[in-house]
Amino acid sequence: MIELTLAEIAEIVGGRPHHTDGTPRVTGTVEFDTRRLTPGGLFVALPGERVDGHDFAATAVAAGAAGVLAAREVDAPAVVVPPLPPGRAHERSVALAGDTDGSGAAVLAALAALARHVVTELARDRLTVVGVTGSSGKTSTKDLIAQLLEPLGPTVAPPGSFNNELGHPWTALRADRDTRHLVLELSARGPGHIAELAAVAPPRIGVVLNVGSAHVGEFGSREAIAKTKGELPEALPPGGVAVLNVDDPLVAAMAERTRARVVGVGAGPAATVRAADVRLDEQARASFRLVTPAGEAPVRLPLHGEHHVGNALAAAAVALELGTPVELVAERLSAVRRRSERRMEVVTRADGVTVLNDSYNANPESVRAALKTLASMSRGRRSWAVLGVMGELGADSVAAHDEIGRLAVRLDINRLVVVGGEGSPAAPMHYGASHEGSWGEESVLVPDTDAAIALLRAQVRPDDVVLVKASKVAELWRVAEALLADEPRGGDA
Repeated sequence: MIELTLAEIAEIVGGRPHHTDGTPRVTGTVEFDTRRLTPGGLFVALPGERVDGHDFAATAVAAGAAGVLAAREVDAPAVVVPPLPPGRAHERSVALAGDTDGSGAAVLAALAALARHVVTELARDRLTVVGVTGSSGKTSTKDLIAQLLEPLGPTVAPPGSFNNELGHPWTALRADRDTRHLVLELSARGPGHIAELAAVAPPRIGVVLNVGSAHVGEFGSREAIAKTKGELPEALPPGGVAVLNVDDPLVAAMAERTRARVVGVGAGPAATVRAADVRLDEQARASFRLVTPAGEAPVRLPLHGEHHVGNALAAAAVALELGTPVELVAERLSAVRRRSERRMEVVTRADGVTVLNDSYNANPESVRAALKTLASMSRGRRSWAVLGVMGELGADSVAAHDEIGRLAVRLDINRLVVVGGEGSPAAPMHYGASHEGSWGEESVLVPDTDAAIALLRAQVRPDDVVLVKASKVAELWRVAEALLADEPRGGDA
């Protein structure tokens, strides 16, 4: 963050100094966890499910914070922000568990205002903001973009999927006078959310990956999802760049909704930046020719799954726009690493059992991609798909889960373990597989993760390949972690 006094912060966020004359300067990071505070930092007091950050204000200052951003008076130097109108407070409170009185919503709004001020100030100098959205692949693509831009100058990107009303401004406030690139994910639970995030840190380059079924239960339809995802290209300035996946018709149509120059990415001839001659090796790692207006170059992605080709094309388009030669883009794509945990994290045990831990989250599109990766990696080996609920699908839930079960059969997956039990939203996966393939023991419905772990420990054999995937609420990473804890690891595959 840039250095600001508490008085300056109060003016920016519409608050008032408390227990201070306003002269202390914030020179460190902005944090909502006292354990992460650095000297001269700003502590953001937020309510939680079990504790309220306001109760730790004095502790934060004793630990070196210059002050506190708070919704009520505390026993420490602070900027106290006013409450929000009830409607706006409720909307923002959805992002915070435990915000029963709207105090957290008021602090989030102040945090957003502070981030907007800092990003606007830095953008006058040399900061380029890159925003990424889509129904799936946001985090992986954000990680790829960051790795391609880091050689060009200091780059800030969020850890994992820190992409909502809290994570977005928190990440933006990691940028300082030296930062050249700020790479941000933008997520949404409803219309207007992406536009609001884009207003916090206005992007010059916007990437839209796809429009899928994730959150269709909240939005009502894929068309409604597309309307919201399109808020990112709408937010771009006339001198900006919209990187759009033109293989997805709903994304390609967003070209009509932006003032920015459009760069299409994909496999088809309409793409400006495209992949040709895509091939997968025995570990489902893709090789292809990167084809651009500036020339061509070979890429060999070290990431598992053909779905990463589209993510890599989007990242390549961003790097090309910021001046990286195509040969260097290809070279750097061939050297990237997975940065965020539980996203196609491939580890092989000492006995040859390979675990594909893709358990961070799930929607129909990402599960289909993961199953195809499993099928590709398990040729000649026994394959297991351990799957759980895909959340927020609304009226489409039964059909979507049923289709995934049938796909497992069509891809010739050897064993399917559905975690959730009778009557759970995940159960139609088991029934779909059974009806598609007249399976017997090939598909098993278990009540919970403990039952899944017990079954796998009893039946998994050396050299088997096991995929674990579900929405995060299912906590299926416990299955992957249990499998990997059973024997010494042979190393990252």
